[in-house]
Amino acid sequence: MMAATVDFVEADNAEAIISRIEHKSRKIESLLKQSRPVEALKTALEGSPPNTRDERCKSANWIVVHRAIMAIKDLDALFSSLDPEYYDILMKYLYRGLSTGDRPTCDQCLRIHERLTERAGLGCILRSLADTMNTV
Repeated sequence: MMAATVDFVEADNAEAIISRIEHKSRKIESLLKQSRPVEALKTALEGSPPNTRDERCKSANWIVVHRAIMAIKDLDALFSSLDPEYYDILMKYLYRGLSTGDRPTCDQCLRIHERLTERAGLGCILRSLADTMNTV
């Protein structure tokens, strides 16, 4: 019997992943300076989570996503342009933000969580909690 496998990147390739995350971070900072926070968040969510269990990669990617999440002010603009394909991964990052215990982060994550749940339904919450393979 053959077991299903998920291709995770080995730790020695973590440097390549971190390099891509740093490139993404520069692009996000540029978008934020141009007052384009929704595009910054989309960029942050692209390619997330990286196929690695390396915590350095996950932490580096969280920092990038967190920066974009905290810049979102207009939730109507966010949900009018965010593709549904990003809903589940955004929900995962919102839960990561809530787990920090940082008050401003939690407040922002709860604001977005409420609107995301209205938009995507309870299935989004269940999928993000049940998916133990793609951890952020």
